[in-house]
Amino acid sequence: MTSTHHDTDSNHSVTRFEHGRFWTANPSQPEADTMVVNEQGRIAWIGQATELPEIYTGSACRVVNLEGARVIPGFVDAHMHAVMLANFAPQISALPPAVNSIEDLVNAIAARRAQQGPDAWIEGWGYDEGLFAEKRSPTRWDLDRGCADAPVCIMRTCGHIRCVNSRALELAGITRDTPDPAGGEIERNANGEPTGVLKETARNLVTPVIPKPSREDAVHNIVALGQLLASQGVVAGTDMCSVDGTDTHPLLVDAARHGLPQDIASYMLWDYIKANPDAYILGPDEMDRSQQIFSAGIKILTDGSVSGRTAWFYEPYLPSDRDLGAENCGIPTCTDEDIDAAIAFCQAHHCQLSLHAMGTHAIDRVLDRVTAAGLWDAGSVPPVRVEHVTAPSAHAIKTFAQTGIAVVTQPIFPYAEIDTYRTNLGDTRTRSCYPFRTMADAGVRVALSTDAPATSWAVPSDPFPNLKSAITRRAHTGFDFGQDERLSREEALSRYTREAASVVGFEGLGMLCAGYKASFAVLDRDLLTIPEDEIDKVQVTATYIRGKKVFEA
Repeated sequence: MTSTHHDTDSNHSVTRFEHGRFWTANPSQPEADTMVVNEQGRIAWIGQATELPEIYTGSACRVVNLEGARVIPGFVDAHMHAVMLANFAPQISALPPAVNSIEDLVNAIAARRAQQGPDAWIEGWGYDEGLFAEKRSPTRWDLDRGCADAPVCIMRTCGHIRCVNSRALELAGITRDTPDPAGGEIERNANGEPTGVLKETARNLVTPVIPKPSREDAVHNIVALGQLLASQGVVAGTDMCSVDGTDTHPLLVDAARHGLPQDIASYMLWDYIKANPDAYILGPDEMDRSQQIFSAGIKILTDGSVSGRTAWFYEPYLPSDRDLGAENCGIPTCTDEDIDAAIAFCQAHHCQLSLHAMGTHAIDRVLDRVTAAGLWDAGSVPPVRVEHVTAPSAHAIKTFAQTGIAVVTQPIFPYAEIDTYRTNLGDTRTRSCYPFRTMADAGVRVALSTDAPATSWAVPSDPFPNLKSAITRRAHTGFDFGQDERLSREEALSRYTREAASVVGFEGLGMLCAGYKASFAVLDRDLLTIPEDEIDKVQVTATYIRGKKVFEA
């Protein structure tokens, strides 16, 4: 159903939204048809029209007629990289439908080189060898065919691997004699020559020579991203760290001043502050969650990605010619001492610690170290959250449930990257990944998110394919990746709204109930009743943030 959201008497500052089908995410009041929003953009009252207090029944209220549309709390993306996603907008998108092969990528690079000078960097993002016609990763020599006289850097979809051309290797000083950094790998061919593929911490070897966007451009890009997110019903998100060491918090504050409407929580990557953590400002003012933009804590990367074959497992990946004959179980990307130091920092600052851990070995490792150190008071949020949690052991699931350590996971990964998962893990292991149902039934605190832009999806921040994956457990190809781990629609929505807001600590978000911010989305069809195959086709017709309409289709 398409709603016209007819407004009347727009001079009044109190607004009554009526004739809606509100799904509230509030267990004590799941449904409503009327909602009143006060001058401060907070929900003054919500319920059934037959129970509407008399004070809100007259002409003192501005009226919005929702004409039967389904309304949900706005989505809260508990794990995305907002600034990275914003800055990727001007770069080459190495994803379908624009790029379907390495040859397409070479042509896109050549076209960009024709528009630029010989010394300007050519950057791109999103490639996934599983989606290329050639079914392999690009190499420096492929990128050289597109451009040999300027540096080229293409970020893999997972954000953990870069492929660069020969000119970029030269500028970074990477040769066949350059040793692998701790927690990383300079991929080499059988002759020992770097292929241009830089895995995990090795990707940082080129970071110092890649130019950063100007502050003005970065702020402009973030504000533009806010409009995209509003069109998707996303009312709050995160910046889970930059890949170049930028403290994104000041950029986000500036973007909010220039019109970014979403609430955003920022995290800083431990790699970039561990040498001098006392210099990183993380005090009560920065962590005040009543602000639109706040600093939430620290993030540390402890392994890689399944699709990049760097997530750390006990059991090896299926053999690949890229392993050069060796068994590959993935890569631990930091030391035990790094994890312990990050824990100590967060204990001292009473902030949240985010730990990236995908593989079974990595997940067990971080949980064992955190529980040995002891949890701490981080205010209203769980002190520790673990990201992705692709293949948790039974021990890990029990530990999550007993400690309240939160899981922030991404259904979009198996949905979009299913061919790579099947190639790297096999069908049986793939179906055991992302055990949403098992974790929910065990009482684990689980939030859903996208990790945008670090996934192989053309519009990576779109919530609806992500929801469809959690609800159907079928990939975009139709492959069944484990029906016994499905979530109901209400469960998936609650973990994308109420639970996500709770894990990050967004004040007044995630539910539609009195006192909360009036941040919500109006949909073009009923997400709770349409056929499952149509979930990814749902469109947002209007988004309100703190009572203000910030998007209308």
